[in-house]
Amino acid sequence: MCYAEGMPRFDPFAGLRYDAASAPLAEVIAPPYDVVDERGRAVLAERSPYNSIQVELPVPDEARGLDRYANAAALLASWEQAGVLRRDDVASFYVYRMRYLDEEGTERSTTGVIGALGIDEPGGGEVLPHERTMPKPKGDRLDLLRACRTNCSPIWGLSLTNGLTAACTTAVAGLGAPIGAEDEDGISHEYWPVSDPEAIAEIANLVAASPVVIADGHHRYETAGFYRAERRGANADQPGPYDTLMAYIVELSPDELQVQAIHRLISGLSGDVALLAALAESFVIEPGPSDPLAMAKEMAARGALGLLTSDQAALLVPTPELSAAAEADLDSSRLDAALAALPPHEVAYQHGLRNVADAVESGQAQAGFLLRPATVAQIADTAHLGRRMPPKTTFFQPKPRTGIVFRSLAE
Repeated sequence: MCYAEGMPRFDPFAGLRYDAASAPLAEVIAPPYDVVDERGRAVLAERSPYNSIQVELPVPDEARGLDRYANAAALLASWEQAGVLRRDDVASFYVYRMRYLDEEGTERSTTGVIGALGIDEPGGGEVLPHERTMPKPKGDRLDLLRACRTNCSPIWGLSLTNGLTAACTTAVAGLGAPIGAEDEDGISHEYWPVSDPEAIAEIANLVAASPVVIADGHHRYETAGFYRAERRGANADQPGPYDTLMAYIVELSPDELQVQAIHRLISGLSGDVALLAALAESFVIEPGPSDPLAMAKEMAARGALGLLTSDQAALLVPTPELSAAAEADLDSSRLDAALAALPPHEVAYQHGLRNVADAVESGQAQAGFLLRPATVAQIADTAHLGRRMPPKTTFFQPKPRTGIVFRSLAE
């Protein structure tokens, strides 16, 4: 498939997929590796010996003298040899839909397509980060990629092209029931392999028509770039499967995305700090409801942030001076500017309104700042301008599952 210069490359690939008789999808899919703690990993591993967490978040096999990365590669090879994983005969796209209820109980869905996204040259403008990332070790993902030569999970990209959702829906209209499973949160994950040449060409052309914005997976994208450079350096700069990585591409549309805010938890403030008084120069402070869902509605109505402490709840309406000092028209930027004026403290990041309230009530945090989510229009405008949002601004929900399909990079 040919692409014009400056257009995102998006190719079908012959995926490695679980055999339903050996490994039902409900038993083998897993959340993204970076939201799985030690206990959660143990639960997933007990669900099935073939659960994808075994290779996405591996542990050493001391009995065989394998470190965690070598063990992941050995497991993948053994699963394919045993027929638990089967390689598709033809290159395909994988239309993937998540159906769920949002926080208000409304039925929603996110429909996109998994394929192989080209790794952009620095400054190329084909694949755009949407927010600045915080420092995070990349060696772990790079070592896993080197050992397995497999994309175990897709990054999540947003297409600025209208019509991608409709094309995906049309592509699967005559394919019958999807392969699917429901996860522990009641979210339905279902997918269809699409190998029809006309459908593949239409989807690839739509993705190629506009830049792709990374929603989740900035570090894996950067890691794939390091791996590509390594393979090119060892292969006389020849092209190969390492020039692309597996990505789930969704149209940047309010109908397809549920964008939540990432809130802030504050701890480490000296006991003699009067928090509301310290915030008075940045906000007009009004009483607010203690229930976080009610607080969110008031925040939207008043153009305010929210504050929860153990003994009070407040609406924080930004002053004109704070808005002028903020880097962007975002609550994350406004709060960054306001927190810079506080005495020494520690900041942690937390999604979910209830999770913030629980952290404050339990004493895990002294205070919780609730932010309004960025809008899809703000994400699109930021991308078109080539800018990045502050770190930890957006939380896209629900999360695509690992284990829907794997992509081999074996040369």
